[in-house]
Amino acid sequence: MAVKGLRAEYAEATRSALLEAGRRLFIERRYADLSAEEIARAARLTRGALYHHFGGKQGLFEAVFEQIEEELTGRLAASLTETDAWHSGLQALDAFLDECTSVPYQRIVLQEGPVALGWDRWRELDERHMLGLVRNLVDDLTEAGIFQPRSTDLVVRAIYGLLTEMAWGIAEADDAAQARRDAGQIALDMIGALRRSTPA
Repeated sequence: MAVKGLRAEYAEATRSALLEAGRRLFIERRYADLSAEEIARAARLTRGALYHHFGGKQGLFEAVFEQIEEELTGRLAASLTETDAWHSGLQALDAFLDECTSVPYQRIVLQEGPVALGWDRWRELDERHMLGLVRNLVDDLTEAGIFQPRSTDLVVRAIYGLLTEMAWGIAEADDAAQARRDAGQIALDMIGALRRSTPA
């Protein structure tokens, strides 16, 4: 049992070292310019260790991508502190747009993600993390009588699409801080149009 425990600890330490090195390098460098050997060297491990734990450079990138997405959804969930569904949603919107100005999210998710993973896989992974959160917010707002009853799936897709395009717009802007402010107002105006004219 002791040997198995040590092996598990070593495996976890190896995996963590690769994730840490990969995250740092994928932020600093373009995905296409990095080799598996460089990543393994930065983690002070062998190329074989990288392939054993992640199947190669792309598998490691995907693991880093999911790590960042999980951190984001955790922060968004933690921002939902208001009992009022509308104000809770606004807090989550602000938290998301703030994240869009952060270097790790911009580099890994928005800029290098589609290149490293391909568009279909990028969309699959991003939706896996974000769609459920958006759906929960839409359900809460509809149940509270704030949103007009509509096709939930279409409303969720519309908001998800809006947020995704806003995120890319912020990441590509020359002035990310100004783009974030503008995006906040535009998103508020567009999502606000889904509200009932009078509360239910």
